[in-house]
Amino acid sequence: MTSFQMSAQEEMVEKFLNAAARGDLTQVSSFLSHIPSLINKTGYSGWTALMLAARNGHHHVVEKLVSLGCDKFSVNSSSQTAYDVAKFWGHRHIGSLLSRSEGSCRRVLPGDDFGPQENYFSRETLDRLSGRRSDEVWLEAKQKDPDTVYLLFSNLSPMVSTSQDDNDGGDIKLCRFRYEEIKEFLQKPSTVLIFLGMERVKNPPSSSQTEEGTGEPPVWFAMSTDEDPAELLRRSREKTCLFPKTPNRDLLKFSEEEAGVVAQARSVLAWHSRYSFCPTCGSSTRPEEGGYKRSCLNSECRSQRGVHNTCYPRVDPVVIMLVIHPDGNQCLLGRKKVFPAGMFSCLAGFVEPGEAIEEAVRREVEEESGVKVGPVQYVSCQPWPMPSNLMIGCLAVAISTDIKVDEKEMEEARWFSQQQVIDSLFRGASPAFFVPPRQTIAHQLIRHWVGVNSNL
Repeated sequence: MTSFQMSAQEEMVEKFLNAAARGDLTQVSSFLSHIPSLINKTGYSGWTALMLAARNGHHHVVEKLVSLGCDKFSVNSSSQTAYDVAKFWGHRHIGSLLSRSEGSCRRVLPGDDFGPQENYFSRETLDRLSGRRSDEVWLEAKQKDPDTVYLLFSNLSPMVSTSQDDNDGGDIKLCRFRYEEIKEFLQKPSTVLIFLGMERVKNPPSSSQTEEGTGEPPVWFAMSTDEDPAELLRRSREKTCLFPKTPNRDLLKFSEEEAGVVAQARSVLAWHSRYSFCPTCGSSTRPEEGGYKRSCLNSECRSQRGVHNTCYPRVDPVVIMLVIHPDGNQCLLGRKKVFPAGMFSCLAGFVEPGEAIEEAVRREVEEESGVKVGPVQYVSCQPWPMPSNLMIGCLAVAISTDIKVDEKEMEEARWFSQQQVIDSLFRGASPAFFVPPRQTIAHQLIRHWVGVNSNL
């Protein structure tokens, strides 16, 4: 009789665990309403209902089990908790739920520890050595060093090389010059020189190398000149060097390593092009500190006393956000008139003075689409050298869903289902719309949401 009773109990546990593995919330709830003790029962290899639901991506079942007080720290025979299982199988939304408590709106947002690893333009391949910028003797010596790398810009476009005759296709590379090739440009008053930094050391030099020389890796400079681009190209030692015909678009064709260098150089050079005259008194300015400061030539100017942000390169913060429908299965995308036909992207806008990131997100979304936003969560950021923005990527949960587009800001805004977004990203067969390229943070935010959406 005892044996029969144990067998029935085991069968009950097996049915309960199977329901959790299948994501059958109704049956899981029914079992627990009659036999609450089932909640932490284990089956094969010590797996609980929570672990099985986490393994198969059933967010609604995991949420129910957690709300009923199941043991989140129980481990199976492999010493894995339900959180470990969810993380291993890539169910980030469940990992976030198990790592902390969430409100009803917060459940559609992923955890901070699951954001994109790195955005285009963000890779730092050079050590900026900001402490060296005021060392004029060291900088002058490095300028003449035969190993020093120079990048040449004209009208904020870098000189590049390509393996194809038509620069509309394929990746491009920065043309790198040495001191002897560009030294005459350094003597011209109109030339702007920016110290970019020193190559990061992958393999530290040996003691013998250090004794023979400085042992320091090459440093990089960016140089902008107003000389005719055709003349610059004529002087280039490489016949494949050119200036891109479509500078902004072609900035997305560099390798990840060079893109970060271009972002740094172009942003600072853009600042120099706009601040030849002092914003405080209107007098001429001169570059200092390796190109990271401009000082007014008027000794009586107020900017000569104290620290003023007009003297240093500026970065303009922009919030860019993917707004998620309250049901968690749709996202809000919009398009401007200047977008290519069929392209939709995340909403975005500049942060105003004295405004927090969260409030900027809420204000911009409501201004552009009429949708009100509640919870806001930072995901990652991206330098955007067009001319010098910092894109602050966020996810946000809508608390209203009616769309009323500001026609001055947007041409259209729509809710797109998860499946529509997946088709646009991965199917490639005549999708209803398409999103910006992978190099943009808008693309990464959309892809990030798809990866953590609770119904995948």
